[in-house]
Amino acid sequence: MTTATPTPGGGPDGGPDSDLLPDSDQLRVTRHEVTDQQARQANRRWWDADADDYQAEHGGFLGDADLRWCPEGLWEADAGLLGDVAGRRVLELGCGAAAGSRWLAGQGARAVALDLSAGMLRQAVAGADRTGVRVPLVQADALTLPFVDAAFDTVWTAFGAVPFVADSAAVMREVHRVLRPGGRWVFAVTHPMRWIFLDDPGERGLVAVHSYFDRRPYVETDDDGTPSYVEQHRTLGDRIRELVAAGFRLLDVVEPPWPDGHEQIWGQWSPLRGRLFPGTAIFVADRPPTTG
Repeated sequence: MTTATPTPGGGPDGGPDSDLLPDSDQLRVTRHEVTDQQARQANRRWWDADADDYQAEHGGFLGDADLRWCPEGLWEADAGLLGDVAGRRVLELGCGAAAGSRWLAGQGARAVALDLSAGMLRQAVAGADRTGVRVPLVQADALTLPFVDAAFDTVWTAFGAVPFVADSAAVMREVHRVLRPGGRWVFAVTHPMRWIFLDDPGERGLVAVHSYFDRRPYVETDDDGTPSYVEQHRTLGDRIRELVAAGFRLLDVVEPPWPDGHEQIWGQWSPLRGRLFPGTAIFVADRPPTTG
């Protein structure tokens, strides 16, 4: 999985939900609509500032040249969700430290890694220095991909880009544009049902407290009221409708089970919760090939 791993209602990596904050902090955590520009600015600043700490905490789990889809630990080498990548042009959105793109390069893919955050791309350069595996790195916005139409055979992201933009349907349209007919689009996000729970890996995290149908984003703000972190929520049906409206064909929705023997807690992901209900949803789709 990439470095950007959000958790609904509490910032990245299972940060405190507003219900768990001290009274003095309550006004800094809200749910309200924001513009794409506000979300873009907030999350770029957040990940620029957090990149080093995030990699220090999670880099060992993610690896330097590995593709893990989620905190459940699902390996692409086992799941094969991207299909045969040898010789394929593959774009990673929200690449973070780009460990997945380096792994794909090792499988013969012509990988390109893109992220909005300069801090995360700095970690990608460090990972390339450690491994000697280098892929092209692009700093850009997922809403305006700097590529020509049908430039890629495969586009993918593990917790990058999609949860952080107000108009995720526009991301679907952009991905469709840069994919060739027959190309595959695979993205992992926090499972939408997790939105109803507190970000607590323990027993408190088993109690439903939020409405699944409340699509207002989780917003952390600075003292002056400026959004400093924004995470979006969509239902399962929303995601499917966005894909179909953009012209994709849904092939699968993968909900990785919590594996036996996996005891590592990652924010709100834990063995206790993971063995009861899913924490990750991976959508597998393609751009239907042209006919005639």
